[in-house]
Amino acid sequence: MGDILHALPAVTALRQAHPQWIIDWVVDPRWLPLLAAEPNPETPAAHQPLVDHIHLAPTRHWRRTPLSRATFQQIAALRRDLRDAGYHAVLDLQGAIRSAVVARFAASARVIGEAEPRERPARFFFTETVMTRGMHVIEQDMELASAVAGDELQPMPPLLPLDPAAEAWADALLPPSSPPAVLINPGAGWGAKRWPVERYAQVAAALVDRGLRVFANAGPGEERLAAAIEAGTGGAATPLACTLAELIALTRRIRLAIAGDTGPLHLACTLGRPVVGIYGPTDPSRNGPFGVPFRVLRSPLSRRDHARHAAPEAGLLTIQPADVLYAADELLAPELAR
Repeated sequence: MGDILHALPAVTALRQAHPQWIIDWVVDPRWLPLLAAEPNPETPAAHQPLVDHIHLAPTRHWRRTPLSRATFQQIAALRRDLRDAGYHAVLDLQGAIRSAVVARFAASARVIGEAEPRERPARFFFTETVMTRGMHVIEQDMELASAVAGDELQPMPPLLPLDPAAEAWADALLPPSSPPAVLINPGAGWGAKRWPVERYAQVAAALVDRGLRVFANAGPGEERLAAAIEAGTGGAATPLACTLAELIALTRRIRLAIAGDTGPLHLACTLGRPVVGIYGPTDPSRNGPFGVPFRVLRSPLSRRDHARHAAPEAGLLTIQPADVLYAADELLAPELAR
């Protein structure tokens, strides 16, 4: 999710610079709502505002069933579709081995990726490499996108689809009479990035005391985390187990997001919402908040480490609820003064 959201400003800039181009995307079906929603006759372009066609690649499912007949058939169909499209250039904005392999499926003469991709073997699949200089992954993606036609592109506010049903759901959940809302996301991709849920609950309780509406988002398998925040606020915080389209719609309406290095944090940035980022083993200079008012909390003790440890990283544990609340108050003050 984060990789797609980080790539959106670059692809949006390409779309704005070259509106006549055909721009397609290969995406895992889980993340399709970031690119397309159900069509709405009243707003015909809003359901898929950025790309022309979307190819689905359920790579997570393929890894679980690598030798099944269905996997072989789906991979062959994707390869055939990409080859038949006749793409002049393919950008690998993820820099992973699997994304590089999929990029080569298109059989394009130009497969462009970073000279130093996230997974180093991926570079052997590229026909062109770009030595990126930007610190943040969004800046690096901009440099890759600029290489397609030699443009000097600048990040553009990303275009996300409008899902009518999800927007109606969010309107019902947050009517105009509701207090200002804060979204808390206590989960993370792995344990080392996960600030203790008890501390999130303390932050949530203090925000409720300030008169704010608090939502605790629960990704798949994280329902107990949202329930712990609900319990820690005496039931005042609202746990969410919503679809991605609904999360997009709700995030459009919040005043602040508080989370670690997770997709919902990057979604809030994509939608222009202020964020408090609680960082540990991942480097916020590379994949922290970007382009919005933000505060990042990270201990000097933390070092970059993508090992999938189960326990919270030691530096992350030095961050206290009072630190998060201070950052939240700073960001909420101008928002609430509007």
